[in-house]
Amino acid sequence: MTKRQSGFSGRPSRREFVLAGGAFGTAALAGCLSDEDDGGQAGAGLGGDSGGSNGNNGAEPEDPMLSSDFDPENPDWENTNYLGGLIYENDYVRGSDFDLENMGDRGNTEAVYGTEPPERPDDSSEWIDPDPIVYAELPREDSESAYRDILEPMIETLEAETGRDVEFQTIDSYAAVVEGMRSERIHIANFATGNTPFAVNMAGMIPMAMGVEGDGQFGYRLLAITRADMDEIQSVEDFADHRAVHTEASSNSGHQAPSALFNSEFGLTVGENYNPEMSGGHEQSARGIAYGDYDCGPICSTCIEQTIDAVDDISWDDFKIVWAADPFPPGPIGFRYNLHEEIVEGARETWLNTDWSGTSYGEEAGYPQYVEVDYVNHWQDVMINQEFNEVEYDEENL
Repeated sequence: MTKRQSGFSGRPSRREFVLAGGAFGTAALAGCLSDEDDGGQAGAGLGGDSGGSNGNNGAEPEDPMLSSDFDPENPDWENTNYLGGLIYENDYVRGSDFDLENMGDRGNTEAVYGTEPPERPDDSSEWIDPDPIVYAELPREDSESAYRDILEPMIETLEAETGRDVEFQTIDSYAAVVEGMRSERIHIANFATGNTPFAVNMAGMIPMAMGVEGDGQFGYRLLAITRADMDEIQSVEDFADHRAVHTEASSNSGHQAPSALFNSEFGLTVGENYNPEMSGGHEQSARGIAYGDYDCGPICSTCIEQTIDAVDDISWDDFKIVWAADPFPPGPIGFRYNLHEEIVEGARETWLNTDWSGTSYGEEAGYPQYVEVDYVNHWQDVMINQEFNEVEYDEENL
């Protein structure tokens, strides 16, 4: 595997602290090899003497870096903290059009880890021209026949745009879809965020498009949180001096991504100068911080949103946010690099120039809109996380 530049500098904090004693790139991995799969039993890790929510016991926070104004386009995490309510009210739980544009404008021309998507052959004799085109997705709760009906508008459009029949297949694992494309048995597929680098490095896949919601929002963020009354915690660097919590070792957003990003951005290295406990899940972490069993930790933004919605005695303003990552991209639609030009152009028309609003495909199978992606920029944070975790792009790790 070709390694590019390392994403880990171990550099010191970029800001001066207002209070003495304080000493992810702007990014985190989304979507993930496995992510919001680390939920546990509600109530685990809760303190018996906490007295419920409102960790500040009614006292006004005295953190001089706490702001009552929030600009989603310029949060200024180096100098400012916010109560969770401001984050939620300003739709900062997921990514926005502004975030998507910034992610695409990072200026990368090479992959920060692994290799770039392969170049398409200029010589048409090197193209493959399958008929039918095989389109694949991982299975869902729907039966394959029901899911085929949901996808029918997309399949009909792809057939019309390419002039070829399209065969739909469900694939039973991430490894199978990567192997299918590598062997040219799968030509276009919907990948997961975390297995996208495997498909690029192992199967000649070119990521083409990712879905966005009707309001332009997408993905989720990694938040670094503490209780609202923890005035002495103003940055992720301060987590090292307090009782920090992660979820579990296999969780991407609960452990793997923050381990990588806290190391690269804030100099915190798990097992060296940073020793978080494990809660067993995002809900346990959120509850434990709110109730005082833990002081701080990373959490998936949509996970804490779900916890707050489900738990009566916890609110967004029980938490202070000291840092947030760029949103994670959802898994892309990608195609085999050596497909015939007519197929590639037809695929681009199907996903990038079609409004799926009001169709079964847009409402039940995915998104009403798809936007173009640039792997080396939009997947930068995914690659950084996988580099830190020493992921090798081979069959053993797929």
